[in-house]
Amino acid sequence: MEPTTQLAGKVLIAMPEMGDDRFARSVILLCAHSEEGAMGLMINLPTDDVSLRDLSAQLGLEEPSDADNCPIHSGGPVETERGFVLHSSEYSSAISTMPVTPDVSLTGTLDVIEDLVEGTGPDIALVMLGYCGWGPGQLEGEIAQNAWLVGEAPMKLIFGTPDARKWEAALANEKISALSLSSVAGHA
Repeated sequence: MEPTTQLAGKVLIAMPEMGDDRFARSVILLCAHSEEGAMGLMINLPTDDVSLRDLSAQLGLEEPSDADNCPIHSGGPVETERGFVLHSSEYSSAISTMPVTPDVSLTGTLDVIEDLVEGTGPDIALVMLGYCGWGPGQLEGEIAQNAWLVGEAPMKLIFGTPDARKWEAALANEKISALSLSSVAGHA
């Protein structure tokens, strides 16, 4: 068996062949990938029913001054009560921050939410509830079945593109037009 190619720091772009509707047109930033499995966060699915203000109240924190500027995203279907913050790399938690790319880091401890609420957190952030996870070999199998396209993860895609446009933008970064994709093969 060939060694696993490290995909951490790349994005997974859902292809039309994706068999799971929960991931249709999704873009997932892979935060960790090894022979033991993979973990990522969906970067283009804001929640409709949870805001930073709601999350702060639930955690017993003071009300954030700019709560409307920080929507909460669904990071994925696993452990949907668990929080993660993808953020610019100038910020580092005193407890634990993991670099994902040279420009993007991940913090999953409460102190980053406290810092965001107090206005001392990262300059740029996406707050997530839940994550996407794969067991050993599972992600590689899904990629081989054409469920995912692996692409680059520029900071502009993660933080500077509207959520509704991230799927098309991720494809465009790979020089692929969404119009050229089809879930059904044609015959001439």
